[in-house]
Amino acid sequence: MELKKNPNVDPKRNSTLFFQVGLAAVLLLTFIGIELKSADPVIETEKLNLVDNFVDDEETIITLPPVQRLPPPPPPAPEVIQVVDDKIILEDKKIETTEVDEKKPVVVVKASEVGEAGGDFDDIPDELPFAVIEDIPVFPGCEGVAKNKRMDCFNEKMAAHINKHFSFPQRAQENGSQGVVSVQFVIDKQGNVTDILTRGRGIKSDANLLEAEAKRIISKLPKFTPGKQRGKAVGVKYGLPINFKLQ
Repeated sequence: MELKKNPNVDPKRNSTLFFQVGLAAVLLLTFIGIELKSADPVIETEKLNLVDNFVDDEETIITLPPVQRLPPPPPPAPEVIQVVDDKIILEDKKIETTEVDEKKPVVVVKASEVGEAGGDFDDIPDELPFAVIEDIPVFPGCEGVAKNKRMDCFNEKMAAHINKHFSFPQRAQENGSQGVVSVQFVIDKQGNVTDILTRGRGIKSDANLLEAEAKRIISKLPKFTPGKQRGKAVGVKYGLPINFKLQ
């Protein structure tokens, strides 16, 4: 039997409707899937049962070993007692008497036999340093000054004499020469100034000019009352520096 198509039946006639119905169903299912809310997660916590750390005395018994005791220390050694011999030996000492025998002659000792007589003026040197002389030379004008003040008077008069007669050599000034000249001289037994010696220190040039000027100043010193040692006039050696400084 031959099948024939019905001309009144068109299979594509409702395809559009079926497509729209299917699309609507898919959209509906998608919407339901998005809007569907899942239940909130539940956090389960386990409850821990804490066990007491204390040990029950009735259940657990700890047995300790017996305590070992140290032996007692040995007793101290007995103190040794040294027996001292109580025998005392007395030495016989000869006791000399202090009584004077009236019959024994008295010996007279002269002073010359136990000591030496004081020396005379021969042992005093003719010249002594100024620092050790007993009576220093007296500068003219210091005669009435007390003995303990004569040193100050001597120094003041000496400084005044140097300032009065001081003159800086002209050529040394032009050359800028300056320095210190050490002067040494002797005040002899008669009080005169002798043996004048000069030596320049720290002078670069014209030292001879400054030394000659220092010697000239000292040579103008007046006559002194001579120094004395144990009352005897002696020569006295004295020294001082003279400073030549340009202002």
